[in-house]
Amino acid sequence: MIRLYAPLPYVVGDTLELPDDAAHHWTRVLRARIGEQAELFDGQGLAATVELTEVGKRTAGVRVLALATRQIESPLHTHLGQVMSKGDRLDYALQKAVEMGVSEITLLSSERCELRLRGEERADKKLAHWQRIIIGACEQSGRNTLPLLHGPMDVAEWQQAVVAEQKWVLAPAVSGGPSAQDSARPDSVAVLIGPEGGLSASEIAAATQAGFRPWQLGPRVLRTETAPVAALAVLQQLYGDF
Repeated sequence: MIRLYAPLPYVVGDTLELPDDAAHHWTRVLRARIGEQAELFDGQGLAATVELTEVGKRTAGVRVLALATRQIESPLHTHLGQVMSKGDRLDYALQKAVEMGVSEITLLSSERCELRLRGEERADKKLAHWQRIIIGACEQSGRNTLPLLHGPMDVAEWQQAVVAEQKWVLAPAVSGGPSAQDSARPDSVAVLIGPEGGLSASEIAAATQAGFRPWQLGPRVLRTETAPVAALAVLQQLYGDF
């Protein structure tokens, strides 16, 4: 069934007007017709099966048929600190992190960060684009809750501010990492991923001083868009719902 993000108050039997983006995508891009059904979700955990009842030039109306009760959010709260990168690498990282069940994402700048958001207008446009990436990943993966998106902020500021039971920084040439033998399974984990050129030695040192433990994911160097996927998959396997 088609899934669309629509932050609306769902009550069985009510008729609602879809937000512009959802209406355009369902009726113009997917060419839905009156009587067809879809699942809408509000981003806060609630979803509903709806029937298309009206199609206008730029609007669409639906009737709520039933509320969905299926919840697939991970019991592990994961907070990803991802240094920004150019091109579509960051888009990929955000999309796959959502599929992996990430709870929060903070976009970061660092010494070797390739992407600089100069000007409030450009920053707002990029943030809106990344939010759409997250929404699309939720639509595809079946999640009804949108992960929180924060930032951009400096990596040093985030290191001091983030709160989690376990905190990891991906760094090469170290040993150790999350383990199934941990005496207590954490409810929350934060993981810091550097840019394409990696975090500097001083940034890694600052992270360890802020309570982050170094973690190397195997003997091979992972790209900045691959590392969050691998790290989150490991964390979900150890402490989450994989």
